[in-house]
Amino acid sequence: MAVVGAGLGGLAAAARLAALGHAVTVLEQAPQVGGKLGWYARDGHGFDTGPSLVTLPQLYRDLFAATGGPLEDAVDLVRLDPAVAYRFADGTPLSVPGGATAIPGALDAALGAGAGASWAALMARAAAMWRVTEQPFLRSPLAGGATLARLARSGSDVATVAPWRTLRGLGTAYLPDPRLRTLLDRYATYSGSDPRRAPAVLATVPYVEQRFGSWYVRGGLRRLGEAVAVRAVERGAVVRTGTPVERVLVEGGRVAGVRLADGEVLRADVVVSGADAATLYADLLPASRPTRRVRRDLTRSTPSLSGFVLLLALRGRTPGLAHHTVLFPDDYDAEFDAVFGVGRHRGAPQPVADPTVYVSAPDDPATRPDDDSESWFVLVNAPRHDPAGGVDWNAPGLADRYAQQVLDVLARRGLDVRDRVRWCVVRTPADLERDTRSVGGSIYGTSSNGARAAFLRPANASPVPGLFLVGGSSHPGGGLPLVALSAEIVAGLVGPG
Repeated sequence: MAVVGAGLGGLAAAARLAALGHAVTVLEQAPQVGGKLGWYARDGHGFDTGPSLVTLPQLYRDLFAATGGPLEDAVDLVRLDPAVAYRFADGTPLSVPGGATAIPGALDAALGAGAGASWAALMARAAAMWRVTEQPFLRSPLAGGATLARLARSGSDVATVAPWRTLRGLGTAYLPDPRLRTLLDRYATYSGSDPRRAPAVLATVPYVEQRFGSWYVRGGLRRLGEAVAVRAVERGAVVRTGTPVERVLVEGGRVAGVRLADGEVLRADVVVSGADAATLYADLLPASRPTRRVRRDLTRSTPSLSGFVLLLALRGRTPGLAHHTVLFPDDYDAEFDAVFGVGRHRGAPQPVADPTVYVSAPDDPATRPDDDSESWFVLVNAPRHDPAGGVDWNAPGLADRYAQQVLDVLARRGLDVRDRVRWCVVRTPADLERDTRSVGGSIYGTSSNGARAAFLRPANASPVPGLFLVGGSSHPGGGLPLVALSAEIVAGLVGPG
């Protein structure tokens, strides 16, 4: 069996399948494992370059239990409290506690009486959505022609999920305070989406984050990917880095193995692809009638947003800085218009003039050279790299100009570090595309824009017998929890060796 890609989805599938008795070879183009769960180190500064928190850690406890031992024996999980610090456009600060029961009181204290009750009512609705969708959608293979309405077990389930309603619409119904509506809108970006088009069921994202906690892996989240790789190898898998796959081979209508870039052929009766689904169907897999519908669905989907990143090596420390900080703009809609090329920017995506800024600054000795230094991962939402029809992130001078603009935005919002920068590494959507082969640097493959978007995402069982998809660009979607579920689904589809 061949697994294409050593991102977290591919590694988790490899570990599960090796534990089931399969002979597994993992093939990764990069010199290290982890995929988007990356790490950058220089001069004693270290940065997670992908996900910065773990939610639903039970899914990784399940993975490690199924493959040989407890998660806590492999990584050091730390629950974050506060989970995140927000600053709204009017200057109001909000520190969200790490435990769900404390959140309503914190909202009342920061935003005024009634804020906590309205958020609690929304989270009660989100909890009901979670109960309706977790098993039939998130934990199950995606069948052809499925919709949330068809997966629901009753009319009341359909009403709970409200597949006709957007996340923005749900927030408008439940949250009188516009600042809370802004906070809810942010969770659409967890799937690379626009809250004005993403389904209301994405309210389950803050519910899960707050109900089960936000967690950090001491030493950086890259430790989680490394631990899953070790577990796969312990179960007998072979992991080959620096080994790009050029083609998935199909013979007699079913998968037959893979051809590597150097011409080597690995025969396999099962191939699990952790590559970006658009790359798999466009470049790695020969065109055929069975794959026509998947290719069509991918063209009908809106690609997810990407991100523009600054890795800031800083002198000194910032008093009171939370692990995660989010600074909101005056006009959130302008951000989504620019990123997706809609509204006032119809047909012309562009870098966001006044973006939301996210700062991840772990208080972890593994990330800094000494106690008088900090390492900040700074992220703003950005349109994908698309020289033909959108933003060419390789255009001379663009990355440097925009990096300075982001630093200026940080300064205007109260985090001026311009005189503390030892050095700055800029990572654009074009860099993400080069590093991970995700089309345009789209972080999550396709977005959740539209009621049918989740069902246009490629299924885990491809139309080609023996070929399976795992990872954030396939069902059930992107982010560490869903990637773990995709690996579980694929292992169930393949079965014991």
